[in-house]
Amino acid sequence: MTPEAISQAYNNRLRVPDFQNILRLWDEHSAWARQGLQAQGLGHWNLRYGPRPLNTLDVVQAAPAPLGASLDGGAGRSKAHPSGAPILFFIHGGYWRMLDKSAQTFIAPRLSRRGAMVVIPNYSLAPSVTLEDICLEIVQALAWVWAHAAQWGGDPNRIVVAGHSAGGHLTAMALSCRTAVLGAALGLKLPQALSTRGVAISGLFDLAPLVHCEWLMSDIGLTPRSINRLSPAGWPAPPGCRLMAVAGEDESSEFHRQNQIILKAWGPDAVPVVETIAQRNHFDVLLDLMDDNARLSALLDTQLGL
Repeated sequence: MTPEAISQAYNNRLRVPDFQNILRLWDEHSAWARQGLQAQGLGHWNLRYGPRPLNTLDVVQAAPAPLGASLDGGAGRSKAHPSGAPILFFIHGGYWRMLDKSAQTFIAPRLSRRGAMVVIPNYSLAPSVTLEDICLEIVQALAWVWAHAAQWGGDPNRIVVAGHSAGGHLTAMALSCRTAVLGAALGLKLPQALSTRGVAISGLFDLAPLVHCEWLMSDIGLTPRSINRLSPAGWPAPPGCRLMAVAGEDESSEFHRQNQIILKAWGPDAVPVVETIAQRNHFDVLLDLMDDNARLSALLDTQLGL
C-alpha cells in the first residue's frame, strides 16, 4: 500500500460517512443508561484513580439477583449487590487524543443485568501527554480497580480488560504490563498480572503504519523508539494471556491485518479467537454490546465467565 492508502485505511471517519450519527447514538444510549443505573443505585461516576484531571473512572455494580432467585439460578434468596462479580474494565477509543468514558456507558446495563461489574476509565489525551503516559495511566486505573473491587462487589481475580480501537491497543498493553515490577517502582504490592483475559475490538497492535497518518502524527508524535515500546506485536505473549481480537466486517483491511499480526506474534494459545463481526463498521460494532444475542456480546460474556 502507498502511504496515502495507509493513511486513508486508518481514517475511520472518512470511511464511515454517517459516523456522527453513530456517535450520537452512543451518547444518547449512554445518557439513558446513566439515568437508569443512577435510579437503581448501581452507577458511581467520576471516581478518582490518579492525580491528573482525567484520571477518573465510572463503576457500575452488578445488578441484584431477582427476588426468589440466587445468582446461580437457584431459588430462595436475593442479594442487594452480588459479591465476587466478574469485572469488565472497558477502555474507550479515539486514537488516544479524543472521546470520553461517558460515551461508552451504554455497554454497562446489559452486563450489569448479567451479573458483571463494569468499570470505564478516562485517561489523559495526547498531545498533552505521551502515549507512554497513557499506557501507564491505564495500568494505574486497573491497579485501582484491583485494590477496590471488593468495595463494589467485584472479584479482583476475575478482571477482563477490553477496549475499542485505541482502547484495543491499550488492552494489549495492559495485559502485557509487568505489574509486579511497576508496583515495586511505585511502592505498591501488586500481583504479577492484574488480568490475563482481554477483548480487543478493532485494536491496533503494530503502530508503525500510523507514521503515514499525517492527520494523527502531530498529536501522537510517534518515533522509532516509541513504536518499539508501544507495539504489543513486537514482544511475546504475556504468560497465561487469552486475548480475543475482533473487527467489523466493513472495516478497512488494515484493521483485519492488525488482528492477524497479533495472532502471528502471540500465537493461537494466547489469541484463541480472531473474528469478523458481520455487517458492522468501526463505530456501529460497539452497538452490538447492548444485545444479548449478538456475537460480540457472546464473546465478551465468555471471557467474563457469564
